[in-house]
Amino acid sequence: MKVFRRAYLSLVKYLEAALDFISESELETFLKLLESAHRDGRRIFVVGVGRSGLIGRAFAMRLMHLGFHAYVVGETVTPAARAGDVLIAISGSGRSAAVVAAAEIARSLGVKVVALTSYPDSPLAKIADMVVSIPGRTKVSHEDRWEVRQLLGLHEPLAPLGTQFELVAQVVLDSVIFELMSRLGVEEEDMLELHANVEV
Repeated sequence: MKVFRRAYLSLVKYLEAALDFISESELETFLKLLESAHRDGRRIFVVGVGRSGLIGRAFAMRLMHLGFHAYVVGETVTPAARAGDVLIAISGSGRSAAVVAAAEIARSLGVKVVALTSYPDSPLAKIADMVVSIPGRTKVSHEDRWEVRQLLGLHEPLAPLGTQFELVAQVVLDSVIFELMSRLGVEEEDMLELHANVEV
């Protein structure tokens, strides 16, 4: 269990260190876009592949609990997007082909695209109307700069592939939900009323 404990503590340390690399101005712009979409009844679409897709699904679920019209791209019940709607595209590398393709289609429809990525100069980020930069080692990259490695605690690869990006993205999006709860005046009891009650 020595590796388990080291990995656990490493991930917790990484999460703490990553906070200093997350832009409050980017988050504020993102939050204002979400508030506006909520106020105007705009639809929110979320897209991601693999584990990033799972994180996106969790975020869409919580948005729905807050009263947003939130959908996951690719689901059979996902409706058509319209101009003014929002697409949240999650890709650590910013190069996931399916995510970039979805963002391109969304832009052509007049949908506002938000990219959550570790690479603000990636193809996805270049398509996006706004970027929320998420620090993290992705499955196709490594961090070579010594000072960044030290600040982020990247001394050994205890988190494989894109785990660091995915973990930070999950915590960032859950924290966005808490901030939205506060701004929209939504309590947990209100969210519970929108929680699924026909379950298997």
